[in-house]
Amino acid sequence: MKNITIYDIAREAGVSAATVSRVLTNNANVRPEKKQKVQALIEKYNFRPNAMARSLTDTRSRVIGIIAADVRNSYYSKVFVACEMAARERGYMVILCNSLGETDLELMQLETLYEQRVGAVIQLGGRADDLVSDTEYVETINQMTSNVPLVVTGKLDGTVCRQVQIDAGKAIDLLMDHLIGLGHKEIALIGGRKDVLSTFEKLQGYRRILKEHHLDYREEYVRDGGYDYETGYRQMNELFACGPVPTAVIAINDYAAAGVMRSIVEHGLRIPEDISVASYDNTSLTELLNPRLTSVDYHYEKFGEKLIETAIAAAEGIEVPQLQLIAPELIVRESTAAVKNGQG
Repeated sequence: MKNITIYDIAREAGVSAATVSRVLTNNANVRPEKKQKVQALIEKYNFRPNAMARSLTDTRSRVIGIIAADVRNSYYSKVFVACEMAARERGYMVILCNSLGETDLELMQLETLYEQRVGAVIQLGGRADDLVSDTEYVETINQMTSNVPLVVTGKLDGTVCRQVQIDAGKAIDLLMDHLIGLGHKEIALIGGRKDVLSTFEKLQGYRRILKEHHLDYREEYVRDGGYDYETGYRQMNELFACGPVPTAVIAINDYAAAGVMRSIVEHGLRIPEDISVASYDNTSLTELLNPRLTSVDYHYEKFGEKLIETAIAAAEGIEVPQLQLIAPELIVRESTAAVKNGQG
């Protein structure tokens, strides 16, 4: 016997599928005789509506839109996959949009998702990472979020967006404490942009920790630029060219760290014997590099679950904290070691 659908019930009762939907939701706007017919058939076939039928009876969208800054970066792809799995477990599906770091495309994708009336939108990176939120962008967001909630992994000042962030301050604490504990006093910070919230917070933490340990802050040891392999390679080359090299380098992510490591090897030095290298994100790249890379893990599964839980709660009108932080964890591998005698 084939599976009975809402349309089979409607056809046999001589009513529309919408009428069956109203009966299933105990809608009062159904004539008693029609309601009786439909209920009798529901009992006869022991009918349980499938997902499509439930969508006719539930006005809430069970779709969450996700906009990622660039899924070619494995950080964003890992967060997205974690979100997708968490959503599926909760009976939701997700739609992925890749903004490629372009503000105009990001806005167009946001507008499209809001026009489609998704249950909520999660924004991974993009303009929500700005240290200072753009006023025009904020105004546009406020017009949209009056109907559909937005969850961001950064911040948008002047909006009611929910924020689920990696604790950037804790992340820099973990790396600095690890390296200083190994005896390093000359530590460089390479990659990232200072106008991006998470990078700015890491830089502030870096300066604070140096001061707490009575270590000098050296401007030439802080080199920004981007979040890619090329930035790490170029900035490490420039660091070699400008004077005494540090005994340890913190790269803004694993890709930048790969560039840093190439530069160090090309200059005839060894990792970690001569220079220790550590980074953030703990992507699969950490296991592929030689030596394997010490990196800060962001607990992607927990991160994705928290993003989805927050988005669903916001969509259902459930109060959640405006800001929630995910605690990172340091994964120590072979790219960091104690300072050699005579160094530091």
